[in-house]
Amino acid sequence: MEALLSLAFDNLSSYDGPKVRKGLRQVEGLLAQICLSPDHKSERQRQRSSAANDTANSTFGGGGNSVVESPKQQQQSPRKDLAQLSHDPAFREFFKLQEGFEWNVAMRLIGTLDRLMAKGSDGQNDLLILSALDLIQGVLLLHPPSKSLFAREQNMNLLLDLLEPFNCPAIQSATLLTLVVALIDAPTNTRTFEALDGLLTVTSLFKSRSTPREVKLKLVEFLYCYLMPETPSIPRAPGNHRDSVPAMLQRSPSKLAGAFAAATGGGSGTRRRRAGSGDTMSAATLSTEEKQGLLSRHLSSVEDLVKDLRTCAPFGGVVC
Repeated sequence: MEALLSLAFDNLSSYDGPKVRKGLRQVEGLLAQICLSPDHKSERQRQRSSAANDTANSTFGGGGNSVVESPKQQQQSPRKDLAQLSHDPAFREFFKLQEGFEWNVAMRLIGTLDRLMAKGSDGQNDLLILSALDLIQGVLLLHPPSKSLFAREQNMNLLLDLLEPFNCPAIQSATLLTLVVALIDAPTNTRTFEALDGLLTVTSLFKSRSTPREVKLKLVEFLYCYLMPETPSIPRAPGNHRDSVPAMLQRSPSKLAGAFAAATGGGSGTRRRRAGSGDTMSAATLSTEEKQGLLSRHLSSVEDLVKDLRTCAPFGGVVC
């Protein structure tokens, strides 16, 4: 697995679009090997090997075989649930590798995302950004401790920059899903999001007349997730000592997966200033009422959102 990750990381660190795309596909293939049932692994590997050979001599966006399954193929490929993953040797090896700095996939994907954003906006680059965001979501769900990377202002700012109006709606929607995964069960990340005026960024996008309807729907879903009461943060930075795999899985992935399934200004070089004072972020958890107070500074209909959250239970009744 180290050899596969090393090859993918070499491609992800490139400034060449086709190499970056190949690296993203290699990471996707590795995650698929972990998440798909054993009966479908060999076929998936053959498909990816063939597609990689076709891509080697083609330009980005050209023909060739696609490694992305059709919706029908995705329905036919059984996935393992999180309980099964905890007993899978490949997953356990992957999880163990993510504990260190050298093999942490989320860290490499964030670096790739930063470089892609610096290249500006065009159709091909936007597709790479979307792929990177999708993979970040998957890696954070498979290895929740990697979410601690988004407690860092620089990394959180990447996501906030992707919500700026000049980005395409697909990127904005994918970024909102990534934010959901990064913030749920991680109050330290949420405090960073708040300190960087994330609530202002999100609500400004929601109130803008130019924001497409599909993005506004994702924004409402994000706000529902934000308003959920918090539990203590579990992840720490890669390289630090953490709980064993079974203990970690018992404490977070079920909530993460449930919330993720339910949640179906400036450029990349601009960095926001923190709204708070001092360098130490508070990791205190906030209740729905406390977060309602913060959000109401920027949005007038927060009471209706909280009422819907309590009565409709959009996330399986976790809010009582």
